[in-house]
Amino acid sequence: MSEALLDALGQVHTPASGAPRIVSLVPSLTELLCELGLADRLVGRTGFCIHPRDTLRRIPKVGGTKDVKLDAVRALAPTHLVVNIDENRRETVEALAAFVPTVIVTHPCVPADNFGLYRLFGGVFDRMQEATALTQALEAAMAEAAATAAALPPEQVLYLIWRHPWMAVSPTTYIAAMLAAVGWQTLPAAVEPRYPEIDWRAPWLGEVQRVLLSSEPYRFGVVHLAEVATLSGRPVQAVDGEHCSWYGSRAVAGLRYLARLRRALAGPGLQSGG
Repeated sequence: MSEALLDALGQVHTPASGAPRIVSLVPSLTELLCELGLADRLVGRTGFCIHPRDTLRRIPKVGGTKDVKLDAVRALAPTHLVVNIDENRRETVEALAAFVPTVIVTHPCVPADNFGLYRLFGGVFDRMQEATALTQALEAAMAEAAATAAALPPEQVLYLIWRHPWMAVSPTTYIAAMLAAVGWQTLPAAVEPRYPEIDWRAPWLGEVQRVLLSSEPYRFGVVHLAEVATLSGRPVQAVDGEHCSWYGSRAVAGLRYLARLRRALAGPGLQSGG
């Protein structure tokens, strides 16, 4: 007997009948749906759903992840709505659930949670072959990340996501879990708030060994490297925020990217592999 198709709320889903009409309110999951071969079933997406760029140009926008235009979604007559606990407002999802027959709620917290996403979407939308291929790719990427972490001593990092005020991520975030997969432990160690403001005079900053500047949601660039190096007194590295924070199919490329970066920063002897 096959496993039930459960979403993050424990709701049981059944395979879609007929031709599903999907609206996705989550950029990572829009990309995953396309990777699974479901681009022709997407009828709506947010303005932040930008990958794959050429494919999504023809898909109507229904607002942002937080400011969804309910009438725009209604007009598209979707059979399925894909949402995320962290990225979408509960009251918005409840309003949409009043007229969208099936709402799939997601909440990946660590890289391994993507296995469940692949199986859920593959099962609901009849894409199990594609989901299995993604599962195998993620297994390989996780093995590469684990090998990288095992080959190097742990490193304490500060992962910055905003400026004015300076903000970082806590260990409870998906980003922190991705970094931990390659042996980067995020500071501050406190789990709340999940996105703490940073006081550059805080004593715990003395434990930081490296600062990572994300390309999103704040677009840190080369101009900020010297500024943060002066404030922190630590090596600073720009990183691809999408590879660190986007789940779904992006987790595969993200883990490989982080493993390569970790090895490259550790020295020439560890740049190859994977």
